[in-house]
Amino acid sequence: MKTALIGCGKVGQIHASSLCALPESELVAVCDADPDRARAFAARFGGEAFTDVAAMLDRAAPEVVTICTPHPGHAGPAILAASAGVHVLVEKPMAASLTDCDAMLDAARAGGVWLGVISQRRWFEPVRRVKDAIDSGQIGKPALGVFQMYSWREQAYYRSDPWRGRWDTEGGGVLVNQSPHQLDLLRWFLGDIEQISGDWANLNHPGVEVEDSAVAIVRFKNGALGSIVTSVSQRPGLYTKVHVHGTNGASVGVETDRGATFIAGVSEIAEPPLNDVWTIPGEEHRLAAFQAEDRAHFARIDATTYYHQLQIADFLAAVHDDRPPLVTGEDGRAVVAMFTAIYRSAREGRPIVFPLEA
Repeated sequence: MKTALIGCGKVGQIHASSLCALPESELVAVCDADPDRARAFAARFGGEAFTDVAAMLDRAAPEVVTICTPHPGHAGPAILAASAGVHVLVEKPMAASLTDCDAMLDAARAGGVWLGVISQRRWFEPVRRVKDAIDSGQIGKPALGVFQMYSWREQAYYRSDPWRGRWDTEGGGVLVNQSPHQLDLLRWFLGDIEQISGDWANLNHPGVEVEDSAVAIVRFKNGALGSIVTSVSQRPGLYTKVHVHGTNGASVGVETDRGATFIAGVSEIAEPPLNDVWTIPGEEHRLAAFQAEDRAHFARIDATTYYHQLQIADFLAAVHDDRPPLVTGEDGRAVVAMFTAIYRSAREGRPIVFPLEA
């Protein structure tokens, strides 16, 4: 399958490595607004270098594109590609606004193409165990979901790219950039949302405009409750966890990240994701075995690229088989709706009822 990449920055390196490693992918083109960066990227990973998306779509004729630009810039190239009949996989978050999400979904439907959004932590082995335990009824019905992120970002992180830390170019802070993976998992585990109340603050990053911390209370349509505390204000970073507690009293959980979450193209995933809570009756003893298994697996892979590669492989298979990918454009929009609701709730001082319109 002929593939192409738009946005030759930090996370673009992970996508390009995956596209080059997958036998079902032929990377034919890369595109970036900076011609020198596009040429250097093409020299490293292959494909023809472009600075114009429309020209790339016309001359290279890819069947699939992955979009790795800063998230407020996802919609433009996604709409161009979908309108040209090219399937689109977008880095998280899908966009910074619901308006952009809706325009991307409309273009995909009109173009008859699949639209997917990166949420590679769905492929973590301990995440899959949690999902399987919920789906098989081992905790009864999910009744309470908790997402906690206590992470850290240096000022150097915000200075590393001119678009970081600004409302107009990043669209938000910890909610938009560091939290989408776990927001997606919380909704994947507990289902559609009825309403969200939330607030945010900038606690210790005076050099940036956006929030570094946020809290929220979630009510799901099935009656379950959820709690969100997410922050990049804890030096040097503690952990990121998602736990689900069921109606039979059993709890399952995953620590998706330890310490500060990794920065794509800068750092590597240093420690394995692990199940840290497992109290299903008769299975309590399995927690240590799960952890040993996942540590051994982690030592055999490059986790920084491995899970992206699994998701990109799923998306290419979805295109080949003409089926929805595991993480759809609608899933991506749902995450944007979650952080949009927290911002709206803080601004308006009230719970925000779903579904959310742009």
